Formats: sequence, C-alpha cells, structure tokens
Amino acid sequence: MSLSQRIALLFKAKASKALDRAEDPRETLDYSYQQQLEMLQKVRRGLADVATSRKRVELQLQQLGGQLSKLQQQAASAMTAGREDLAREALVRRSATQQQMADMAQQQESLRAEQDKLTAASQRLQAKVEAFRVQKETIKARYTAAEAQSRIGEAVSGISEEMSDVGLAMQRAEDKTAQLQARAGAIDELLASGALEDATSGKDDIQLELERVASASDVEAQLASLRRGLHAPPEAGALPAASAPAAIGNASATSPDRTSEEQS
Repeated sequence: MSLSQRIALLFKAKASKALDRAEDPRETLDYSYQQQLEMLQKVRRGLADVATSRKRVELQLQQLGGQLSKLQQQAASAMTAGREDLAREALVRRSATQQQMADMAQQQESLRAEQDKLTAASQRLQAKVEAFRVQKETIKARYTAAEAQSRIGEAVSGISEEMSDVGLAMQRAEDKTAQLQARAGAIDELLASGALEDATSGKDDIQLELERVASASDVEAQLASLRRGLHAPPEAGALPAASAPAAIGNASATSPDRTSEEQS
C-alpha cells in the first residue's frame, strides 16, 4: 500500500469516527421523514396535474360535441337551401370533429387511468409515511430514554466527563484547603516561638522580648513556690503527706523490740 493510499484510508477512518460521534439518530430520522413528506407532496402535485389535464380534455370534448351538433344542423340547412356544396363542407368538418373527439376520448381514458394509479400510489405512500412517523417517534423516545439512563449511570459512577471535572475540582479544593491549613498552623507556631513577629500587634521587638522575659520569670517564680511547698516542715500533730507511709513503716519495724523489752 502506497503512502497516499494509507493517508486516504487514515483520513476516511478518522472522518467516519468523527461523523459517528456527531451523528444523532433522532436528527437522521427527522430528515428521512421530511424527505418522505416531500416525496408525498410531489406525488400529490402530479396527481393534481393529471386530474387538471383530464378535466381540460373533458371540457374540450364537451365543446367538440356542441360543435358536432352545430355542423349537423348546418349541413341540413344547406341541403334545404339547395346548397349541396355547403352541406358537403359541413359534413366534412363534422367528420373531422368526430375523429378529433375520438382521439380526445382516448386521451381522457388514458388520463383517467393515470389518475387512478397516482391516487392509489399516493394513498399507499401516505400510509407508509404515517407508519414511518409513528415508528420514528417511538425510536426517538427510546433513544432519548437510553441516553438519559446512560448519562445518569455515568454521573453516578463518576465516569462522565462532567463528573470527572467536578471530582478533579473537589480534589484541587481539598488539596488547597489542606495546604492553607498547614501554612496557617506553621505560621502560628512561628509566631508563638518568636521566629516571626505579629505585624498587627503594634509592638516592637524590644517590647516583645521583655514580655517573653517577664513570662519566663513568672514561670520560674511559680516553680520556686511549688518547691518551697514540697520542702516546708509539717505542722504540729500532723505528718507530712509525703512522709506518712515511711513513718508507718518505721513504727511497724520497731514494734517487736518494744514487746521483748516489756516481757523482760
């Protein structure tokens, strides 16, 4: 296969695939129905033309019939007047008129037969077009229902293009939200540690350092107070809470010696 043939085949394949995606069966059915209606309209126009021609021939036959009677009367009047030559002329014309009427009668019969055939064809075509219309609407309704069901299924399963775009947008929003939350937490930690300054506080770095020193001093003072409370002497008649278990243990340890001394 030559290069040009391969290119032509590839182009046809791509064009066929693109047309298949763009084709809507409902539009195709509507177009076919419109074509059938136009064909039916042409048949009806042809039927009207044939009927008109037949009617025109019928009117001409009526006129020739009247002319035939007139020529017969003229021939009789000429014979009465002794004018045989006029009578012969009238009879000759009458004979020609009869021949013309015979030919037109044949045309009339032919047109009547053609009109009958077109009438029957028009009726059959009209019935066919009506049946096609009903079938077309049924197929269109089924296609629309199937299309809607397919779109709903794709939306529910998330495989449709629209829903995939929505899913990607939600994922991007979640990623940006997590990034902003992490950034906010990091800034809060940096502000708490003093690595960053709060631009909205209105305090300079010296004031902030003094406040941190004061806070540290306050913490140390509280710790010293807690230490003094732990090492303070117990009040009279009360044991320190921390030494009570030890005193009880010592008392239980010396009780056997006292018993032995009392016995001695």
